[in-house]
Amino acid sequence: ALVDRADVVIENFKVGGLARYGLDYPSLKARRPELIYCSITGFGQDGPWAQRPGYDLLIQGLGGLMSITGQPDEAPGGGPVKVGVALVDILTGLYATIGIQAALRHREQTGEGQQIDLALLDVSVAVLANQAMNYLATGQAPGRLGNGHPNIVPYDVYPTRDGHLILAVGNDGQFAALAALLGEPGWATDPDFASNSGRVRQRHRLNALIAERLLARSSAEWSAMLEAAGVPGGPILTLDALFALEQGAVRGWVQQVQRGEQPLPTLANPLHLSATPVCYGRASPALDGDRDSVLRDWLGQG
Repeated sequence: ALVDRADVVIENFKVGGLARYGLDYPSLKARRPELIYCSITGFGQDGPWAQRPGYDLLIQGLGGLMSITGQPDEAPGGGPVKVGVALVDILTGLYATIGIQAALRHREQTGEGQQIDLALLDVSVAVLANQAMNYLATGQAPGRLGNGHPNIVPYDVYPTRDGHLILAVGNDGQFAALAALLGEPGWATDPDFASNSGRVRQRHRLNALIAERLLARSSAEWSAMLEAAGVPGGPILTLDALFALEQGAVRGWVQQVQRGEQPLPTLANPLHLSATPVCYGRASPALDGDRDSVLRDWLGQG
């Protein structure tokens, strides 16, 4: 009955999907040809791994992400590391949203629904982005660079007098500004450092020189100087420091929702739509919190 009322069905492999009720896309399509059916699984609907269970950590490993995340084996603390949140799960959800929107647009034009076959492993491969393209172009598998960037230098985390500082210098003009800030304006014209390609070749030497000079000041001092000079950089914030930022208050990173009489904090949607801003109503229901309304309004019971 729920399927007969639904416009879109999302099947999540982690909870068994609709197969446990004896339903699948072909049978549902026969009943509801306009239905949009999004299947989210670990490995997809076909291929030799189709029946394998999969979770984010496993997918980060099998999908190549952990091979490029973490310090090199020879460095202190070296070894593969997962991303600090279930990133592949989150990205798969975003891809599901994009796929459903595309299917809705197709249905508007044709009246026809379709199945969206979405696999965590496929998503993990797709988001390897420049790292995968580097491999496809050269045949050389990239390794782990810690916080470094394979194609941009300086783009890393460096020690300061009291902590750490990120530099993300994306072009030669920003590098010239950084060199002047560090008291080394000649770096901007040094043949080894003047272009990004040279800086990539001289990555270890340049990073050591930068690290030596950054030890002279605190992270806060350098951050203020970098901002004034237009050089991308800043500290590594803990979550308490992050949510204390004025930027977050202005951008509305935290919203309040209601569960009954109790207000609860929630993370804001990052979409800022000028004509249709996101609305924040009640919180997600407690376990069985919507049971009566679902039975009454959806299933006509009670």
